[in-house]
Amino acid sequence: MEETFLFVTEMVGTVACAISGIRLAATKNFDWFGAYIVGLVTAIGGGTLRDVLLDIPVFWMQTWWYLAVTALSLATVIVFRNMLVSRDKVLFIFDSIGLAMFCVIGIQKTLAVGYPMWVATVMGIITGAFGGVIRDILINEEPLVFRKDIYATACLAGALVYWVIMLMGGSPFAQQISCAATVILLRILALRYSLSLPILAPLPKSKKQGKF
Repeated sequence: MEETFLFVTEMVGTVACAISGIRLAATKNFDWFGAYIVGLVTAIGGGTLRDVLLDIPVFWMQTWWYLAVTALSLATVIVFRNMLVSRDKVLFIFDSIGLAMFCVIGIQKTLAVGYPMWVATVMGIITGAFGGVIRDILINEEPLVFRKDIYATACLAGALVYWVIMLMGGSPFAQQISCAATVILLRILALRYSLSLPILAPLPKSKKQGKF
């Protein structure tokens, strides 16, 4: 039952991340193949790095499902391009869902191979966010995770909630749902109330400061 739930979670995350990547590729006028590649690396980039770091078989090499699901995501964007490409909130919705789903998967897989929760937290962030970093690099955009948006921070908060529920003796299902809900809720609140992290900007130069 748990394995089925995790597989469904991973498929939902794959669809969400693939659509977010393909949607952005469409705004840059990529062709279908280029859009497919962007969607694929968005969906599998974080999980690939996670599996390499954990020294376990890379997940998408074990089944063709991820390649096929990304192709279906491309077809969905092609058919519904007016709705999916022209609306800015669409990227936010799919990106947030993918971020939450892959954060949960990253934590769960790391704990399953015997690593402690602090390592699982890092892997949850990497699984959720790294695919988006590759996506933004490919389309020549500043990576979202490095901006002031609540992005990787939402994964961190979700992982902490996962940890608390686990320490309280909650079921794995409760841990996973609570983590995903926290990530999505924080992203929604950040958008609704314009929440962001402080910017690390250089201090203004004093008028009396000499030139070098």
